[in-house]
Amino acid sequence: MSDDQGGTDSEMGAGRATSEPHLILPGKKPSFAGRLRNYFLTGIVVAAPVGLTIWITRSFIDLVDTWFTPLIPEQYRPDNYLPFDIPGLGLLIALVLLTLLGALTANIFGRTIISAAERLVNRMPVVRSIYNALKQIFETVISQSGSSFREVGLIEYPRPGVYSIVFITTPSKHEIATRVGEEVIAVFLPTTPNPTSGFLLFVPRKDVTVLDMSVEEGAKMIISAGLVEPKHLAKKADGDEPLSPT
Repeated sequence: MSDDQGGTDSEMGAGRATSEPHLILPGKKPSFAGRLRNYFLTGIVVAAPVGLTIWITRSFIDLVDTWFTPLIPEQYRPDNYLPFDIPGLGLLIALVLLTLLGALTANIFGRTIISAAERLVNRMPVVRSIYNALKQIFETVISQSGSSFREVGLIEYPRPGVYSIVFITTPSKHEIATRVGEEVIAVFLPTTPNPTSGFLLFVPRKDVTVLDMSVEEGAKMIISAGLVEPKHLAKKADGDEPLSPT
């Protein structure tokens, strides 16, 4: 009995000695410090977008308030009658003033005033260049009938075999197209991670591949340096067989 029992105990002990490392090593749990590190990084991923969004929004509202709140006479400001500040009051005033300005320019009287002001600006050598450039940019971007920045394309840049994402603006219809001798389109090549800066390129239409992703998805991909890739459902051509996983 004792020998059998001893043999059994020794076998069980040997079994435990050989099995325990096997169970612990592959599924080894992270240490307390490792868990704290993971929790900290997860907190950054969750809090950073929310915090930055709130900060940027609040900074914009405060900036607009600084510009437009002084337009209200001191005795009529709500801050004098309430024990707290009202954020966004200047933004509300700006929306009202811009709406009134748009309504004013919609009639003959308003257009006459705007035309007279533009004629005055056009007599100023430096100011007229800045004004006309900014006016053309805003009219192009805000216009609902334009096709600027509504498509994302792919071109070979800076050399053949290397591809870059571009925002397609408008076809070139004037001197550039005439000089080149073929149909070219203007594309904006943004930089990473700041898509507001980049290069204006004129590329033959045949060399631009239009992508299915939206402008917003393309901007996210550029800002994230390719880490945020849009969900894309490939369109299967008629008669094509789906690719089998390897």
